[in-house]
Amino acid sequence: MSIPRQCALLGLNRSSLFYTPHEPMSKAPAFDEAIMARIDSWHTRCPYLGSRKLVTRLQEDGVQVCRKTVRRLMQKMGIYAVYPKPNLSKRNFKEAIVPYLLRNYTAAFPNQVWSIDITYIPMPHGHMYLTAIIDWHSRRIVGHHLSDSLEVSNVVQAVRETVEKYGIPAIINSDQGSQFTSKEYKELLRSYGIRQSMDGRSRWADNIMIERWFRSLKTEQLYPNEYHTPRELRQLINQYVDDYNGIRPHEALGYEVPDKLYFNHFAA
Repeated sequence: MSIPRQCALLGLNRSSLFYTPHEPMSKAPAFDEAIMARIDSWHTRCPYLGSRKLVTRLQEDGVQVCRKTVRRLMQKMGIYAVYPKPNLSKRNFKEAIVPYLLRNYTAAFPNQVWSIDITYIPMPHGHMYLTAIIDWHSRRIVGHHLSDSLEVSNVVQAVRETVEKYGIPAIINSDQGSQFTSKEYKELLRSYGIRQSMDGRSRWADNIMIERWFRSLKTEQLYPNEYHTPRELRQLINQYVDDYNGIRPHEALGYEVPDKLYFNHFAA
């Protein structure tokens, strides 16, 4: 029944009826976190799913959610469907985009090319973000940094710590995310003399090496195990990085482990 009709039946003047504000739902943040956890699970399993198909999957899981909400949360998480499409990246500042330098490129030795990216990790109460850096030649994870935000400072810190520990690479590749087009990040690479490379427009596979590692981390370590605090999450990640680098054979390396290929080159 319309508001004017209700007023007429009650004998009230329509202009005297005002909206009574309500407090936001106290469960809204927790509800968003639960949805983001499900989105992350589906995105890790099927990274090609866009917001429309994710809505369908979530509704099949019993989560009643609209596409607008899914798109908002995907943006908050910093993820998108990884398949070629005309409008893959919005270029707010064209001067900040740099060319992709690695087409048909093969890294012949360690520290020649690194890839860097950020992934969302759900927590029981909230979420975290992991920045990771992988060496192209050895597939070794040379650096990673866990934080509770997508601030540029976290990416800058990850690069600084990795360079201090393992030296300066020739090239670092990333996607066209705002952290990697920022003035702080670009100036940091310039100060080290590192050449910056970015995924080409509509070329999601250009940074696939680090994307695959994120998927392995989540499916092999994070989803099967429980963690309740950032400290416990950090321990799980550190353990997985150590195992991945030191004892897990890699098919692309002729079933050698990344540590052996990385450090043997410098020993030779």
